[in-house]
Amino acid sequence: MEFSVKTIEFPDSLDYNSVDQFYQQANAAIAVNADVILVDFQAVEFMSSPGLMALVVVFKRVREARKKLFICSINEQVKMLLELTGMDRVFEVVERSTEAPTLANLPVTAS
Repeated sequence: MEFSVKTIEFPDSLDYNSVDQFYQQANAAIAVNADVILVDFQAVEFMSSPGLMALVVVFKRVREARKKLFICSINEQVKMLLELTGMDRVFEVVERSTEAPTLANLPVTAS
């Protein structure tokens, strides 16, 4: 049985202006039945409170769809925001995108 990973990336921030795009990408990933949704923060320099709230909403949607969500490549600002809000205990954070399939214990094909 094959599993798939759908990666969501951002240009430089996850904030009020990019939340709608994030929701669209997440909904599309859920709709195509990706088993793992990976939110890649490699290019993200800043995440605002609305961005964090959007991440929580997407996490709930992914969980309701019985999928797994990972976030990866976070910088110090994003890490601090997650720690200050306690969300670092909610989200599964990995260093690199290649670690998510291993932690999910899935044989994965990327998409």
